[in-house]
Amino acid sequence: MQAHFNLEQFRGMTPLDGVNIWSYVLDRNAARITVKRRKPALENLERIFNATFKLANEVGFRAMTLRDLCHETGLSMGGLYGYISNKDQLAEMIEDVVRHATHEMPRLFDGLAAPLDKLEALIRASIYVSEILQPWFYFVFMDSRVLPAQHRHTAKASELHVQALFAGVIAAIPGRPAGDAELVAAHLIATFQDWYVKRWKYRAANVDPDLFADSAVRMMRGYLSA
Repeated sequence: MQAHFNLEQFRGMTPLDGVNIWSYVLDRNAARITVKRRKPALENLERIFNATFKLANEVGFRAMTLRDLCHETGLSMGGLYGYISNKDQLAEMIEDVVRHATHEMPRLFDGLAAPLDKLEALIRASIYVSEILQPWFYFVFMDSRVLPAQHRHTAKASELHVQALFAGVIAAIPGRPAGDAELVAAHLIATFQDWYVKRWKYRAANVDPDLFADSAVRMMRGYLSA
């Protein structure tokens, strides 16, 4: 496993991408989804979640209704109830995808021993997974406040889990500058969030995911190698 890879190479190694994500959602929520024919279930899940992201951006998830979702997807209310019974379930399913992606991705780099190399791989993978699943990450960042209290706590705990993982790698870097590893990790996570929340800024500057990742890695190595 190498620390340096680009978006296209990452697509070949990530266990969750923009195509197989619908199978993950269906299998993960099989107990609550009553539609048993797999092909139409996958197609309708894609319609439901893409419509949710569109409406959340246009009117806000809090204001969106299931009737709005029916209109956007073309499904009847009864058809929609085959997948979800309320908006809380939708938000919970979205948060679950992001949590799974961010928790499983670091396992790809367990074999990297050098802390700086491992941190580079984690930075690149974090940026690339948020690129592949951008609407999911954006939703959790912008709309997690509308989740029920239990799921808000889960979303916060998930981010702190990733921050602690980064901090542990940072703390193991020999000769690194003095300072709180948790705080440095928080700065790095804020960098990833800026990428998937403010896409307009980087699109206007013609910055693609690989260019952004290269810049983030140079910044990290320039500081922590000093």
